[in-house]
Amino acid sequence: MSISYPLSLPTSGISNITLDMTDMTAISASPFTGQQQVYRHQGQMWSAAITVGGPMERDVAETWIVFLAKLKGQYGTFLMGDPAGVAPQGTVTSCTVNGASQTGETLSVNMTGSLVAGDYIQVGTGLTSRLHKVLTTRTGSGTLDIWPRLRESPTTGSAVVYNSPVGLFRLKTNERSFSWRSPVLGSVQFSAVEAI
Repeated sequence: MSISYPLSLPTSGISNITLDMTDMTAISASPFTGQQQVYRHQGQMWSAAITVGGPMERDVAETWIVFLAKLKGQYGTFLMGDPAGVAPQGTVTSCTVNGASQTGETLSVNMTGSLVAGDYIQVGTGLTSRLHKVLTTRTGSGTLDIWPRLRESPTTGSAVVYNSPVGLFRLKTNERSFSWRSPVLGSVQFSAVEAI
């Protein structure tokens, strides 16, 4: 049986996830006047640091160790979201993409209910799963301001996931480590970056 990607992130034993938001913005300042010039590039991405706390019994520990081994370093991908953002704060009951060829930092949707600033949504599935944060509250159909920007143009009519949304990630480095404190596993720590 071969391993197929993306993998699902195990859920048992997670003690901490830190999500980082990175914008590819550069700034230069004049050495004479201090005046600044800001360059805003299109790149935006998620990264994360995950800690699986200890002590853990072997069955829980091996789930994580095998998960990390299956990724084969930075080669494999997995799906991950924010555990604090599993359910929306808003009252949304349905949401689909409204219109083809969408790009940029907004997404036009047909929606029943509302999404609140800070809610997460997912556009795409499997290897095209993208995790976005809603930046402004929206009730009913219209345009959502989102971060990060759209990477692929979603298909009109496709579902926008608002319950347990996830994005596609890969390990930040090829190294994975775990430590044993007899008779149990102490902890597993690893970093991930959005797979773009």
